Amino acid sequence: MAGEPTEKAEMSSVAERRAGVPAGLWTRCQKCGQMVYEKEVAEALNVCPSCGFHRRVDARTRIRQLVDPESFEEFAADLQTVDPLEFKDRIPYKERIREEQEKTGEKDAVIVGRAFIRGRAVVLAVMNPGFIMASMGAVVGEKITRAVEKGADENLPVILVTASGGARMQEGMVSLVQMAKTSAALARLHDTGGLCIVVATDPTTAGVAASFASLGDVIVAEPGAMIGFAGPRVIANTIKAELPEGFQTAEFMLEHGFVDRIVARGELRKELARLIDYCGK
Repeated sequence: MAGEPTEKAEMSSVAERRAGVPAGLWTRCQKCGQMVYEKEVAEALNVCPSCGFHRRVDARTRIRQLVDPESFEEFAADLQTVDPLEFKDRIPYKERIREEQEKTGEKDAVIVGRAFIRGRAVVLAVMNPGFIMASMGAVVGEKITRAVEKGADENLPVILVTASGGARMQEGMVSLVQMAKTSAALARLHDTGGLCIVVATDPTTAGVAASFASLGDVIVAEPGAMIGFAGPRVIANTIKAELPEGFQTAEFMLEHGFVDRIVARGELRKELARLIDYCGK
């Protein structure tokens, strides 16, 4: 079942206990397989010190990593879905939302607010991959739209940190119209001469990739992030063709012009400040 420890993790935990090592002190990198010291990984902003693999992080952690200390002022924090379709799959959608809220401590899959990044005032929106894989429903679309509109109204650069599996199926067409809604908000920001920087993290896919995540004036990505519309297996099965190696990685997207640059997490604050200055905001 999802959420249960893997057999490898269980064996590692048992070995730690037998050796007298506190559980969780060391873990195995899911990319390179090396045992890594968790404190060292945390100090490296959740990046593997051995291979540079960028772990997914929740929205609050991302905000702490990016903004100046105690500068984040959240808005639109109380918005919650109203379950427009009264959807039920394995469990009712309302119950699923309640479970996710209890698990994450968040109302939905994105956090928005004003902040400072190295002294530069910004409007920041950060998606949370831990909340139904940061899928975009009415709340996510509304909060992204409000963030972009606030940037336009207050002449502030907008930073959108994306990490999503796409539109939220439990909200049906309501979720899909958020693509147009967020895109229209960004068109207005563009008309006012405002700046939008997208930071694409793993994964940035489907309806989010096909809307606001593709509409930044500058698009940067973390190393190794998956970026694209449908998943590689879906595309391969649909077109019955072998896909290029590394298809849909940030590096592939940089090579083909979809991403402007790849920035390691430890350099992201500095790079965002530099881009804001360069673009005159």
